[in-house]
Amino acid sequence: MATRTVSRAGPTAPETAWERYARPALWSQWAPHIRRVETDAGRIAPGVRGRVFSYAGVRVRFTVERVDEEQRRWTWRVGLGPLVLRLGHEVTAAPGGGSRTRLTVSGPLPVVVLYRPVAAWALGRLVAPAP
Repeated sequence: MATRTVSRAGPTAPETAWERYARPALWSQWAPHIRRVETDAGRIAPGVRGRVFSYAGVRVRFTVERVDEEQRRWTWRVGLGPLVLRLGHEVTAAPGGGSRTRLTVSGPLPVVVLYRPVAAWALGRLVAPAP
């Protein structure tokens, strides 16, 4: 198992960036590798389950493990067959305005390393102004 962290900052207010995380229906708007999300809830909460649909027919199941709305932090477990990743997210106010988001990914080293640039791209879009 390996753990890697990536973070990005941008002009979007922390409350707005958090809402983009908290509502799975919005994930495909800022995460270019996500086509759509099916879930049993409109907002992340502990125990919420669903599936993320990516390109080339890739579908991964997920379960939200923890959510702290006040601290704008959440953790979820994502699985594709025997591969499991644990992802921890947080949004904070950036010095001088805007927000900073940080993602910590834990899982098999090759998957974590390959996912890191995709995650960095998506996080940059998360904290960017809406298109």
